[in-house]
Amino acid sequence: MNKIITISRQYGSGGREIGEKLAKILGIPFYDNELITRAAKESGFAESVFERAEDKATNSLLYSIAMGMSAYGNQDMGFANLSLDDRIYLAQSDVIRKVAAEGPCVIVGRCADYILKDNPNVVHVFVWADIKNRIERATTKYDMPIAKAQENILKIDKRRANYYNYHANEKWGKAENYHLSIKSDFVGIDNAVEVIKLFVEKGV
Repeated sequence: MNKIITISRQYGSGGREIGEKLAKILGIPFYDNELITRAAKESGFAESVFERAEDKATNSLLYSIAMGMSAYGNQDMGFANLSLDDRIYLAQSDVIRKVAAEGPCVIVGRCADYILKDNPNVVHVFVWADIKNRIERATTKYDMPIAKAQENILKIDKRRANYYNYHANEKWGKAENYHLSIKSDFVGIDNAVEVIKLFVEKGV
């Protein structure tokens, strides 16, 4: 298996757990919060800044991403004049390209599917589930208070969608943006891992 796999997911769908188990079975690196740590180390920004990045999105010079360039640290491209949020996004994008260049891996979230959209060696997966099942997962596994669980889940999804739709200039969750869309509450977490594994192995 020599593919890079990106996983986008609805909150509470189990996408992160699926990605982690998939990476373990395939024997390849798994990147989620590890991207934040590495991006913070390489950029000099605090990890907390990366953790809050999805909560807000401002103006961005996406042409530098689309052209496959790294605006990070390049003042000739106007990097110094970008907002903090944009610099965080570009620094994170730079790290995502680097880990992809290092070899097969599983990357969860952070617009990785868009950032690597021109890489022919990548399989993009979207994981989703019914709201009822996501509420159950959020309250039992993430200790989310049940009273406002649905409201909180939908807010998080909206935040992810806004962040992605703005930075990626695409629609989060749109079928055409992914190779595979999988309903985790229909097949189950472990079966979802096996489905993705088989899908990747049978691909061209």
